Formats: sequence, structure tokens, C-alpha cells
Amino acid sequence: MAIATGIAVGATVAGAVGLGLLGFEAKYRQRQGNDLQFRPGSWKTIERSADRVLLVGETELYNATDALEIMIPEVSAELTLLGGGNLHGVESDIRITPQHPDAPARDDGYWFAYIVKAKHSTGVKISIELTATDAAIDLEKLKTVWLRFNYMTYGPAGRIPQIGHAVIPLNYPDPAAPPNWLDRDRAEVFPVKTHLLTHLDDPVEVVKKYVLPHSKPGDIVTIGETPIAIMQQRWRYPADVKPGWLAKRLCYFFLPTSSLATVCGLQTLVDVSGAWRVGFAFAIGAVAKVFGRPGVFYQLAGEQARLIDDVTGTLPPYDRFIVLGPHDPQGLVERIERETGLVAAVVDVNDLQAVKVLAASSPKVEGVLQAALRSNPAGNADEQTPVVLVRPKLH
Repeated sequence: MAIATGIAVGATVAGAVGLGLLGFEAKYRQRQGNDLQFRPGSWKTIERSADRVLLVGETELYNATDALEIMIPEVSAELTLLGGGNLHGVESDIRITPQHPDAPARDDGYWFAYIVKAKHSTGVKISIELTATDAAIDLEKLKTVWLRFNYMTYGPAGRIPQIGHAVIPLNYPDPAAPPNWLDRDRAEVFPVKTHLLTHLDDPVEVVKKYVLPHSKPGDIVTIGETPIAIMQQRWRYPADVKPGWLAKRLCYFFLPTSSLATVCGLQTLVDVSGAWRVGFAFAIGAVAKVFGRPGVFYQLAGEQARLIDDVTGTLPPYDRFIVLGPHDPQGLVERIERETGLVAAVVDVNDLQAVKVLAASSPKVEGVLQAALRSNPAGNADEQTPVVLVRPKLH
């Protein structure tokens, strides 16, 4: 009797300890860690010539945790230059100046370790000076500067390096240039060339600048889902994605051409939709496929399962990022129509003649868009025509 009682007590204690450890682990997994976010802010071109470019950005580091203090002991930056000519040998000088709310910057340029309190931020001024080293370099042909801001975070999760990104366009097409209309089934289409769209842009303002000078009543303006997501900063650098158990195993079951066939692509979906939902969708989808019903996974895993574009899915420098689908496309198209008077749609079009209308401010345009965009007039390469103006033919 005593032995049985002892076993029962021991089992109870072991169970309590086990539950306590599980609860402790669950609590730990909910900790935010060194969640210090880089916000690319606003940028200005101070000077632009064939032999010199000067850019200045007002950026921010934001502590997104609820109660943790995060330190920034080190910062640095590096550049990638993209353009239409020879840029080899361009000299660059990057100056990083803290703009802390409670401490002045040092005159010698040294970045001193700084503490950012929970739900607070600190400013960072970044000046970029580019100089041509010989006559063969023409900085007028520089189209884009891609800044990678490297910052070390030090906090409860230890010493963790992180990278922030800012893509700054420098080349702007003439909005008043004559349009090149293409004849298509049921409509004429005009692929509208823009500058490289970034976090600095607003979709409505892009339409006002590049589309309104050429539009007429009854026209439909369409914007690709990937450019919208880029303007909304819905992209991730693969190095910042932390693959988990589920993504590491399931990514091998997708077709090689799928954006979910890499561990970082699938982990991005897991981060958005949740591990339980993705795992459930995969299990049910596998069973459904056995019974001749493909595509069930994408129906159950959430809208982003079809919209995520993995690396190489868009034009440089975003070809090195994972781009999610846009946020609230319906609200956006309604805003575009309200502020410009044009019927608007967000679309996903590819070279396989597949046209998906994610959102439209009028339900009546689905048919004409399917016919007009089937040939993918915007292109899938570096045409830089993310907007297409559609003019339905009168019958």
C-alpha cells in the first residue's frame, strides 16, 4: 500500500514538474527577443551630376518589444549600385550620424552604444556621397541605390546582428512622354513605365503622376500585386527568416517552380498563416490529391500561399527578397477610384496567360481584364512597367 502511494505521489510530482517545464518553455517561446526594427524613413537627393551624387536619409530604429530594453553597440552600412552604364570604381562615403532624443552625436563620428527603451525609437541620419573616379563613369546613369544598414542588437537574446534595407530610386521617367498603346482583345493597353517603386511611394500618387496625364473616362488602371506589396514594405530578406521544423520538411513536397519549394519561402507562409494552419492544410491537401483534387492546400493555407514570390520573383534589387502579397488590395483600389476617378484593379499576371484579379473597384471589369492582360503586357522581367492602363473597346 505504501509503495503504491509512493508511486502515485511520485507520478503526480513528476507530472506537475513536467507541466511546469512545458509552461516555462511555452512562456519562453512567447518572448520577443531583440525585436529592434529598422525603418527606412525618408530620403532626399541633395546633389546629382555626372561625377557626384549626394543622398541623405532620415531613418529610425524602433524597439517593438513590450517591456525589453535593446542596446545598439555597433552600426555600419554598405551599398549596391544599379544602373544603365559603367559603375565600377565609384567611390562611396557613407556617414552614419545618431539622432538620439536624449544624447548628442559625437564630433568624431564614433557610434556609442545606445539603449532604446520598449516602444521607443531613435533616429539615424545617413549621408551617402558617390564620386566618379574617372571619365568612363557617368553617375547620371545610376538608377537605384540599395543600402544595407547593419546594426548589432544586444539584449535578452544576446548579441544578434540584423540588417535593415533602403532602396532609393534616382531615375524618373517623363510622365508626359507619348504613350505606346497596344491592341489587345476587347481593349487597348498602355504599359506605363515608372521609376523603381519603393517604400517611398504611395500607389495613388503613382497613378496620379504617371497615369492621369494619359487617361480618359471609362479607362481602367491595373497595378501588379508585387509592386503594391513592395510599396507597402511587405518583403523579407531571406537571411532574416528563421526556418522552423515544419518548413524544413514540407518544402520538399512542392514543385520546384513553386515559391514554397524553398525553406525560407515556406517559412514566410508559416510566419504569416501559422504553423498549425499550414500543417493542417498540407495534411488535408495531400489526402485530397490522392482522391484527384489538387489545389486544396492553397485553399486552406491562406491567401498568401498563392501570392508569395520567392527570390528571383521580381526585378532587381527585389529579386533577392521574398515578397508577400499586398495588404487590403480592395481598400486600395477603392481609394484609387475615389481619388482619381479611374476604375482600378490589383492583378497577378504571368507569362503563362494566367490572370488573377485580386481586387477591383468595379465587379464589371473582370471579363475585359482577363482578355486584355492575358498576353502579360507589363512583362515579368525588368521592363519597369508595373502599371497598365486599359481602355475597353466600344462595340
